Amino acid sequence: MLSSMLRLDGYQVITANDGHEALEHFNHEIPDLVLLDIMMPEINGYDLCQRLREFSQVPIIMLTAKDSEQDMIEGLDVGADDYVTKPFLARELLARIRASLRRTRLWDERPSPPFQLDDLTVDFDNHRVQQGGKEICPTATEYRLLSYLARNAGRVLTADAILNVVWGEGYYGDVHLLQSTMANLRNKLGDSARRPKYILTRSGIGYMMRKEA
Repeated sequence: MLSSMLRLDGYQVITANDGHEALEHFNHEIPDLVLLDIMMPEINGYDLCQRLREFSQVPIIMLTAKDSEQDMIEGLDVGADDYVTKPFLARELLARIRASLRRTRLWDERPSPPFQLDDLTVDFDNHRVQQGGKEICPTATEYRLLSYLARNAGRVLTADAILNVVWGEGYYGDVHLLQSTMANLRNKLGDSARRPKYILTRSGIGYMMRKEA
């Protein structure tokens, strides 16, 4: 039913019956976006998402019947970019798919000189992040978050402004989503809210990327 809906909306769809089959598909073709059901047989959605993130930054939207905040955080922790709870309206899912693909294209089309702060380098043109010469692998959403902060280094960005730019208008006020993604990004950078090297927290307002003096 879901695949038929997507095809009717003009998308080319590849389906997998279980996690092993999904990984096999990835060996032959990398899709533009992945819809991942948490309750997949063989390999559950959390584990499959984590394995996909070992070699791909393709946008991943998780579909689940679980609607607790902890489940959402767990999905984001393993690398999902978005989280849709069943039952959902077809137009809601299609809107999220379009928004995710649009965000990916938008960030692909914004060339800029690399950002440098201490040992951290963000190469906007090639979507690469390095720290002390070592490659860092953020998810697509974590990269957009880091990129937005780096492009505005030295400026305090409000939480709602970040949500609007990085996720889209439908995420206004979703502070938990921002906080979870920020925590994951900081962890990959070896950064800390208490002793920040790169990203500063402005309590009650938002965040700011440090700017080299």
